[in-house]
Amino acid sequence: MAEKLTENAIMNALDWAYEHAINGIPIPGVLTAEQLAQSYMRGSGDLRDKANSLIRWQNTKATTTGFLTGLGGIITMPITVPADLAVVWYIQIRMIAAIAHMGGYDLRADKVKTLVYVCLCGNGAKDILKDFGIALGTKLTQSAIKSISGQVIVKINQKVGFRLVTKFGEKGLINLGKAVPLLGGLIGGTFDGVSTNIIGNIARETFVPR
Repeated sequence: MAEKLTENAIMNALDWAYEHAINGIPIPGVLTAEQLAQSYMRGSGDLRDKANSLIRWQNTKATTTGFLTGLGGIITMPITVPADLAVVWYIQIRMIAAIAHMGGYDLRADKVKTLVYVCLCGNGAKDILKDFGIALGTKLTQSAIKSISGQVIVKINQKVGFRLVTKFGEKGLINLGKAVPLLGGLIGGTFDGVSTNIIGNIARETFVPR
């Protein structure tokens, strides 16, 4: 009987995805989060316009068969989650991290990484941040981030893990030892355009507020 996905397994998967989004993967032409951000920073419009362009790209090009198949080929991580879900989180985390970099945030700071993870919860991110006195749509200054304690970071990560376990458990998508075929339920389930657009918008409001 397959085990259910645990919060610990989720956090390990997110850490794997974040590391590869920041440091890169061995696929020609696949940019790191910082490189992706820089490519859009050269575009026209203000910072939010550039972030919106990046989000629109995420909703189209990143869901192509060739791109996903190529990413699936590099899934060799010591974590027990289906490969397709790890790929989804990699793609979405890279998008969020790129937006954070566009907003001037240090992607190698643990507190910024935690905020990136929060954005994966979509609209649920608002509730998580509100519990800790952070409101979306307001300027999250570097000093404000520095004021978040390590203890609070741990609690936020726990809430993120719980939210994601609940989200995917309810859909019946996650069973350890039963990897869903990469292109099977991926686009129609965990990586539909609507959810990705919501996550992108949350990231923009978090890191590039009006």
